[in-house]
Amino acid sequence: MSHLPVPHKTLIVVGTGEGAKFYRNSAKSGDLKLQHEHNLEPGDLADQGPAGKQPPDTSAKESMEATFAKLLANHLYDLAQAHKFDDLILVLDPDTLGETRPSLHSSVTDKIRLELPKTLSNSTTSDIERSILAAL
Repeated sequence: MSHLPVPHKTLIVVGTGEGAKFYRNSAKSGDLKLQHEHNLEPGDLADQGPAGKQPPDTSAKESMEATFAKLLANHLYDLAQAHKFDDLILVLDPDTLGETRPSLHSSVTDKIRLELPKTLSNSTTSDIERSILAAL
């Protein structure tokens, strides 16, 4: 099965509403080899507030996840403005992807090569690589 090549140094974000891991593609031949770069963890979200309006029956967990989605979008914006990536792959659980997408700036969305709505944050890097390659 052939797949689209993944450019060298593509930023890959794998996460849920509770945190995200940032990887780089270290393969140079269009293949995919994840190298862990850093994590983004929510910390104390009580001071932050969620992205957008939340329904009154939103649970505390849902509100924290929405707030993390906003923080993730802001972090990606900061990285894009600092020219830290040219290509982006988002692997987020479906809820987090849905919460994050509206908060992404066009300077981020213009660089997205793949959005994969899957929960892979506790998966091995080889499982994440296989899932991404299967989706390309």
